[in-house]
Amino acid sequence: MDKQLKLIIALREVADDIAANPKYQWGHMGSCNCGFLAQKLTGFTSNEIHKNAMARAGDWSEQLNGYCPSSGYPIDNLIFDLLQAGLSIEDLAHLERLSDLDVLRRINESYKPLNFNNSWHVSLYMKAWADKLEDNILSRVKVQSLTNLLLNNNSPDRITYLQQ
Repeated sequence: MDKQLKLIIALREVADDIAANPKYQWGHMGSCNCGFLAQKLTGFTSNEIHKNAMARAGDWSEQLNGYCPSSGYPIDNLIFDLLQAGLSIEDLAHLERLSDLDVLRRINESYKPLNFNNSWHVSLYMKAWADKLEDNILSRVKVQSLTNLLLNNNSPDRITYLQQ
């Protein structure tokens, strides 16, 4: 499955989990905004993520600023895994503070300003981010190719769904 599709699914699942989870704690590296998503994408537990992060000083923002894939720090290995899952350093920094303007534009004004350490706001942000990623994928679908597939019952292998 495409990285972006996996990321969309992970964001939606984490959004549901985080809104209802009493263990959400913004100050805990494994139970915060990035920590919950890291758990889903890497399979590490909250405590494992927190322990790995504490090998070097700093919160997620500082860890991201100091990211070096060859440092040998466990948190940098974790960040590398998150990058391999389709995230960017900027994505993670925005998630920790709920600050991506493109994502925020998708959220009803009545819910703003978002509080980055409010689990319900984090959930709302993640759902809006997933919607943004989904819309990006859908904007690349060639409608004519999809129509031909449906009308002619062609094999998906012979149809180009996404623009290159």
